[in-house]
Amino acid sequence: MGWLVSVYRTVLEQKVKERRQSVEEFAEFVETFAREHGEPGTLSARHLQRLISGNRADGAPLGPVRAVTARLLERIFGLDIDVLLSPPRDTLGTGATEVGTPSPEAEPASGTARETVALAPAATFEHAGLSFAFDWLDANTGWLPQTTRTKVAVRIEERATQGEADRSRRRSRTDRSSLAQGIAAYYDRGLPGHDVYRARCDHREIVTTVLTRPEWLDLACPLGPETDLLRLDDARLSTPPVHAGPQHAIERLAEAVESGVRFTDLPLYRLLDIDIRGGRIAGSLGLASFVEYALTMDLLEHELVDAVARDATPWHGTLSLRDRYLPTLTAALDFRSRLCVGGVVSLCAIARPTDGYRPADYTLLVQERSAQVLNAARRLAVIPKGFHEPMTDVRADARLGATLRREMEEELFGRRDVDSTGGGNRAADPMHFGRLSEPMRWLTEEPGRLQTECTGFGLNLISGNYEFASLIVIDDEDFWRKYGGAIEANWETHGLRLYSSLDRRLLAELISDESWSNEGLFALLQGLRRLGEIGGDRVDLPRIESYGKR
Repeated sequence: MGWLVSVYRTVLEQKVKERRQSVEEFAEFVETFAREHGEPGTLSARHLQRLISGNRADGAPLGPVRAVTARLLERIFGLDIDVLLSPPRDTLGTGATEVGTPSPEAEPASGTARETVALAPAATFEHAGLSFAFDWLDANTGWLPQTTRTKVAVRIEERATQGEADRSRRRSRTDRSSLAQGIAAYYDRGLPGHDVYRARCDHREIVTTVLTRPEWLDLACPLGPETDLLRLDDARLSTPPVHAGPQHAIERLAEAVESGVRFTDLPLYRLLDIDIRGGRIAGSLGLASFVEYALTMDLLEHELVDAVARDATPWHGTLSLRDRYLPTLTAALDFRSRLCVGGVVSLCAIARPTDGYRPADYTLLVQERSAQVLNAARRLAVIPKGFHEPMTDVRADARLGATLRREMEEELFGRRDVDSTGGGNRAADPMHFGRLSEPMRWLTEEPGRLQTECTGFGLNLISGNYEFASLIVIDDEDFWRKYGGAIEANWETHGLRLYSSLDRRLLAELISDESWSNEGLFALLQGLRRLGEIGGDRVDLPRIESYGKR
């Protein structure tokens, strides 16, 4: 069932009426808007009335609209002048038309098809939870309310006729190494003391997109109260700059609607300073909104992937968003001058008893990410992998260990109430011992059952995110006996894989798989290096040499 709306002769008339303004009032607004925004166009009430009606005063069709007038109206409404001057689709001439359930036999007038979805009710996109994203983009581009919703709807209809499935297939075929080569081409000038993370596994060199430095690697830093010292310094949400690439954001939102990507308006931690030394991780954090990240820095990934998929070398000047948001390695490290959010990416190793066919080992968990996640969709990653974000206590939740334990509950043990994409938290302390899942309660009942370490730190240059590579080790075989069958990945995972820490050959093949996300491979390699040091007879791992500097 659609909505009933009044009949309008043109989309322009509809838009003016939606503002609850008369023709004279809107004409005055246009004059003020033109002065304030340096536009040379003008629009009298009489001229506006002709444009709204779609005809001249003598009833003859309108001629071409002056370019300055067209540009002025397009800037105000965010729609092409041809769309503004066309009649809304399915106008019946009976005083009302039902929008959102068009009659299959109705034939739209030429040039009006793009308004069909644009006029659909707000509920059209509610299933994707994107309303707040539309409002945010309207506000940060200076567009009128509902402009983003209209543009996204128009873009969805266009994508249906432009072979966008081909672009999706090209993206899915873009391998990890090609992205690393693209990043290397763009950031062709290095930075002393820093380099992208590199490793050698069984004589094969691996290069990633993770910018790091030697003192940020092989940390073996337990995530405890004496070493896990990130702190919240600024609890105010960051103020985003004027949006630099709204057309990219519209494309991203259209894709999100089509694929069911989950958005949220909850806050993320943003990195302001980092201090890693002396076996401890310290630094300061602020807050940013998830949608701010999703519609700015996260857009850099698709921009790069599309360029690489076209076999285009991503030089400076060819990637407009990257040129604006992350133009140099120096800019990437200037945390206070840019938005830098991130997360914890952890390799999970769980001790298993012998089953008569293989000796006791660790089972290593690897996930294939689902198409519904915002980043690294359909790529391999370790699990758990999550954004560094607060739940209810913005100061206490700044600790990396807090994020890691929450992600274990959400991604491995089925705690839906700690999934931030499901909405706000109602529990005062979601990670209170009394609310823990049975497997997590067992792990925390006795010291030593759950060991968590940070193994490395770096910046993923694909999006500028900070990444804390980590290792989770459960050495007590009783956990697998009791709860191995309770481990089940959530919606973020398309498929879960298990690897034995004794299967050297299969692990070497896994490392060389080109479908890895770069941050996932970074965490895997750093985690395996550390597990090789502490795993004893339970491990037989490929030889991995890692370095972050040439």
